[in-house]
Amino acid sequence: MQQSTPLYPCLWFDGNARTAVQFYCEVFDGDIISENPVVLIFRIRGQQYMALNGGPQYQFTPAISLVVSCDTQDEIDLYWEMLGYKGHYQPCGWLTDQFGVSWQVVPKVLPTLMNNPQRGTAVLQALLKMQKIDIAALENA
Repeated sequence: MQQSTPLYPCLWFDGNARTAVQFYCEVFDGDIISENPVVLIFRIRGQQYMALNGGPQYQFTPAISLVVSCDTQDEIDLYWEMLGYKGHYQPCGWLTDQFGVSWQVVPKVLPTLMNNPQRGTAVLQALLKMQKIDIAALENA
């Protein structure tokens, strides 16, 4: 099998793929690679995506989410607000954006904190009480 075979997600939209792609490219400083009335190919943070104007047959669910792994609280705050604009905030750093796509806005340090044998349970308990994640509160748990 070839190692160079591209692998990228296709996001199904109900006629608003261009609007969604423009929004994502603005949030993540991405770019549109190609487009036609049905399909847009775009790249954010080095990852290629396809957006399809597929119609109302399918909608997004939280069963698939995109993870934004953040270095700082400022990054968490920024992406939480930008992606959540006109969307819905959920517990534990999850949100659904205005297009129905689920996101997890989490600190890169989260796995390290949760895997700590002495503090992992306390970190999890603190996380379960949060919507937007507070790194300092997790580190102090």
